[in-house]
Amino acid sequence: MRRNVLIALLLVLCTLPLVAQNETTPGEAAAGIAAMGGCMVFVLIMLAIQIFIMIWVYKDAKARGMDNAVLWLVIVLITGLIGLVIYLFVRPKGETMPCPSCGKKRMTGLPRCPNCGNP
Repeated sequence: MRRNVLIALLLVLCTLPLVAQNETTPGEAAAGIAAMGGCMVFVLIMLAIQIFIMIWVYKDAKARGMDNAVLWLVIVLITGLIGLVIYLFVRPKGETMPCPSCGKKRMTGLPRCPNCGNP
């Protein structure tokens, strides 16, 4: 939630150079637009990183046989990097390897693949 507020605040701050212009020269207007574009690119990159982390946590939790993979996805969505660090500490330890049946990753030692259900 706090992350979403920060992103919204950053978006508002990015638009201020355009709104605050008052009879400026074309060079100053271009600089304001460039500043806004740079801020927007930064926000989009941060959003892409957040989505990548959420997808990775979901897939890793599923590969390790955790029943609450969606819950971990939501926790990382809400808390960001703090949720990722917590997940890394509490997840089951062990190596993951491809399943012989479906090819998706699964933790060694699991009796069945969490994706396809084959032993």
